[in-house]
Amino acid sequence: MKKQGDIASLFRNHAAKKQKFIASSLSPDVTQASTPQEQEKERINEEIVNPMPSAPPPPTLYDVSRLPHDPGERQPIASYHANDHDAIRRAYILRGPFQPYAHEFPNRKIGDRDRHFNFVWFQNFPWIEYSVKKDAAFCFMCYLFKSKANKGKGTSAFTSDGWNNWNKGSEALLKHVGSMSHKIAEEKYLGFINPNAAIDNKIEKWSDDDRNLYKIRLTYSPRCLKFLLHQGLSFRGHDEGEESSNRGNFIEILKFLAVNSEEVNKYVLNNAPGNCTLTSPKIQKQIIQCCAIETRKKIIEELGEEPFAILADESSDISHKEQLALCLRYVDALGRPCEHFIGVVHVDDTSSLSLKDAIEALLVSHGLTLTQIRGQGYDGASNMRGDIKGLKTLIMQESPSAYYIHCFAHQLQLVLVVVAKGNNDCVWFFDQVTLLLNIVGVSCKRHGMLRDARLENLMKSLECGDLGTGRGLNQEMGLPRPGETRWGSYYKTICNIITMYPVIRDVLMILGEDTTIRSDWTRIHSMLGAFESFDFVFDAHLMFVILGYTNDLSVCLQRREQDIINAISLVNVAKRRMQQLRLDGWDQFLQRITSFCNKHDIQVPAMDGNYKPYGRSSRFVHNQTNDDHFRREVYIGVIDQISLELDSRFSEANMELLSCMSALDPSNSFASFDAHKVRKLADFYPNDMSSTNLLKLDLQLDNYIDGIREDDRFKDITNLVDLSVKLVETKRHKVFDMVYLLLKLVLLLPVATASVERAFSAMSLVKTKLRNKMCDSLLDDCLVTYIERDIFFEVNEEDIIETFMALRKRMPDK
Repeated sequence: MKKQGDIASLFRNHAAKKQKFIASSLSPDVTQASTPQEQEKERINEEIVNPMPSAPPPPTLYDVSRLPHDPGERQPIASYHANDHDAIRRAYILRGPFQPYAHEFPNRKIGDRDRHFNFVWFQNFPWIEYSVKKDAAFCFMCYLFKSKANKGKGTSAFTSDGWNNWNKGSEALLKHVGSMSHKIAEEKYLGFINPNAAIDNKIEKWSDDDRNLYKIRLTYSPRCLKFLLHQGLSFRGHDEGEESSNRGNFIEILKFLAVNSEEVNKYVLNNAPGNCTLTSPKIQKQIIQCCAIETRKKIIEELGEEPFAILADESSDISHKEQLALCLRYVDALGRPCEHFIGVVHVDDTSSLSLKDAIEALLVSHGLTLTQIRGQGYDGASNMRGDIKGLKTLIMQESPSAYYIHCFAHQLQLVLVVVAKGNNDCVWFFDQVTLLLNIVGVSCKRHGMLRDARLENLMKSLECGDLGTGRGLNQEMGLPRPGETRWGSYYKTICNIITMYPVIRDVLMILGEDTTIRSDWTRIHSMLGAFESFDFVFDAHLMFVILGYTNDLSVCLQRREQDIINAISLVNVAKRRMQQLRLDGWDQFLQRITSFCNKHDIQVPAMDGNYKPYGRSSRFVHNQTNDDHFRREVYIGVIDQISLELDSRFSEANMELLSCMSALDPSNSFASFDAHKVRKLADFYPNDMSSTNLLKLDLQLDNYIDGIREDDRFKDITNLVDLSVKLVETKRHKVFDMVYLLLKLVLLLPVATASVERAFSAMSLVKTKLRNKMCDSLLDDCLVTYIERDIFFEVNEEDIIETFMALRKRMPDK
């Protein structure tokens, strides 16, 4: 592992230098006219000079930035239109050859031995590529510049069919290097990336002033777009004509800069050549694409050759197109688990096979493969978690150590759904809450009545001295409508109902006497009666307690740096809290409700009296006392049900894998440490822990636990994340490298898919009703730069410009 990582790092630096040389060597070019008037003027001038103009080339029907990266899936260069050959070559040269160092190359029986592709060939032969799909090697230069004249035996092995004679090794590769077809392709490749050797560079000469002016125009356009991307704003306007008072955010920012900068006013807007303003929509999209490329590049460089976990989910956008979002979870160089958004891709259907193909294509496009995955995190949909044809099963067929964890936040959501719909009193209570929200929140007028009543109530309390004043106190409150798919959102609604109880009751009384809404009196009077009943108050306080504890758990579970061992401990804490409420929480709970009812003049029934349900027929209620109903049937019944659901839903706590992981738990001075379990944990990752590493691990474990326990710097460590960070900080991760490797694999297992959910929230902000025609590639680029704005902010402006120059042949106007 270490040797492979060193070689990968060495070649990655070499590849970076090569890409920088390519980008810097490509010359700038003209762009299309920025306005239709200028385009029409140029067309008329051309018709005057040449009455018989040639037909324009056919439009490109594919996205150059989304070309397949795997050489086994590529189409031959000759199959594209002749006018697009250079653009396609530049796109592939910008990416570089596909060389997945960390891929687990499959073995194949050749003769009497199992052989596979050797990743060392990537360093010895920089032109070689590997196809994950075909398990074969290809020549990057020959694919780009193979001549049709060079035909014969063996000429298609490295271009179309692929070479997989692993037993011949370097001998066959050296033979290919010496072939005439490869030499010609290499000569064309070097001439292509070196513009000094190009014919057009010999004919046309550009002054330094032309280059400087072009550089100025190319500097301010990315700056404006970088700001708009960072804020998630739109670029173009409804009318971008020169007579328009609002030409869109991009042009208006340039105009603002022109007012405050003589350089922008003189060289960017007013005196720029009509065909080289670098402000057209096409240029904007290319610069945005370059920003996304550089942002992803930083994420991939930080990931390196380390294993990672994936978090995926699908959702529809504003245009009703199904989008699959993908995030990567990995441990960075500081030992912290990170979750970063990598992209969104449109899928025609949500079958497990389609999702698997989309994820694989997205990973391969960034030089990653499925065999590097060591964890999966999805929701509980059948197409995701199915044991036979589910997505997690299909990926585990490629990477057996890619263990699936059902999103803890979704499991908690299912627990609340079962509890809310499994108890008759809870069902009645939530129906009353819905009716209350429909009555009070039906119009702005009634919202205003609620605000005015609360303000009046606050003023009276302040005059009496019942409330204090201060910053952040006595804020305006309302009745937020909870989401039907997020039962945890009911917590805030119920909290506000309890806090604003007298205010809501006053509003209902006013509405119940308003003769202008006599048609709603039946519902309002019924709601007011239920609102003042002991049943409603009891259920509201019970749900407030239950949802309060689960809300704290939900917030903790959705932290990005959360590890699964700590997440399970949080679930266990919630289970113990439920048991404490069941055993000795009733008296305190009843006292709290009694105090609330006495304060608001609500009759409290005697607990030994017969129970009479409010608003429901007694035919469907057993003959029982109030104590039997409220304490045994509702209070204990709901708590028992939620405890049962927590045990059944969070079944991961009983998994053998997680049981072995708990041996690394550093809490209580590593009290849970068990060398046997840690050794057993290594057996779950056979591709990461070879037989040699297992022997090394056995020797490390005793030294590890003794050295860590004696080190005072590790005494206050309580979770795996802090342990990982401290190991890196103290350089102990190099001493106990096998233990640290297992620790990283444990930290890779995802806890919740909150990062993917945040991506969908960002998608609703970026692709709005006014931008509903945004294409998939532009949406993907905008989301990456917006969601990963912290990384995007660190992207060097020069890198964006170099990538932009490398996308196509560009020459400044003379």
